[in-house]
Amino acid sequence: MNWLKRRRSRSETSNPGNHSSGEPLIHLRQVVKKYESLAGEVVALKGIDFQVNQGEFVAVTGKSGAGKTTLVNMMTGIDRSTSGEIQVAGALLHTLDMERAAEWRGCTVGVIFQSFQLLPTLTVLQNVTLPMDFARKYSLPQRSERGMALLAQLGIAEHAHKLPSAVSGGQQQRISIARAMANDPPILVADEPTGSLDSVTTDAVVRVFEDLVHQGKTVVVVTHDRDLARRATRTITLADGEIVSE
Repeated sequence: MNWLKRRRSRSETSNPGNHSSGEPLIHLRQVVKKYESLAGEVVALKGIDFQVNQGEFVAVTGKSGAGKTTLVNMMTGIDRSTSGEIQVAGALLHTLDMERAAEWRGCTVGVIFQSFQLLPTLTVLQNVTLPMDFARKYSLPQRSERGMALLAQLGIAEHAHKLPSAVSGGQQQRISIARAMANDPPILVADEPTGSLDSVTTDAVVRVFEDLVHQGKTVVVVTHDRDLARRATRTITLADGEIVSE
């Protein structure tokens, strides 16, 4: 039984899987994140208010050090805020410990990294089915079947039994997208997903995101790529830990 079903009878506050479609899918209220460094306290986010509705394609832009990655780490539960409220798909992330946040993330948010972060000793298919193994969301035969279907959807099914090192960078990024989609999450968050790709491969990856949005998924992308940002349905710009334009 998956983590969301085990908690279906709980209230909205204690049930991270319960989401009302009448509310923003992602809602940050006065979110502050501070870090301690050798030079003293660093304020990475300064009272961020931010909302994303279901089915949006949002690009988060800004210079290096503006707080972009910190922002997406907040909305995925990878990191904890210093203060403020974070509600994503009905879950109050600021109330969850890291273990519960990881369980919630496994079924709710697919995270895509610029560096792909594929396990080199597992095949392409095994990398894609790994989140299903952790979440125990599907039976063993269903995991393999779904993994192959996702690879086929992304046009790389013929590489299923290869190791990641045997395919190109663009194909590795598609594998990471398939892995992020493994548990059919409503939200995909990508941190510089095209930063190491050429223009042709970048276009193909962005088309995948656009197709997912057309299917009803919500996509949030951190990017320096102006062309990618223009193809999003909404763009926000961060500077020094604050949203300066939208």
